[in-house]
Amino acid sequence: MKSKSRLSDLKVMSEDQLDQEVANLKKEQFNLRFQRATGQLENTSRVRVVRRDIARVMTLAAQKRAAK
Repeated sequence: MKSKSRLSDLKVMSEDQLDQEVANLKKEQFNLRFQRATGQLENTSRVRVVRRDIARVMTLAAQKRAAK
């Protein structure tokens, strides 16, 4: 049920907030890739979760822009 609450939180965000969220997630994705390359990454499943979160947020942002 964690993802359902996350999705509902994202749906109420404005376009600017969604863009900021994408930027934050991309920074996290970069850090995770860097950790993986240096062998310091412990939670490998987080890479997949962040990648899907980026896609989810970008999809919601596109839907909001199309609704205007």
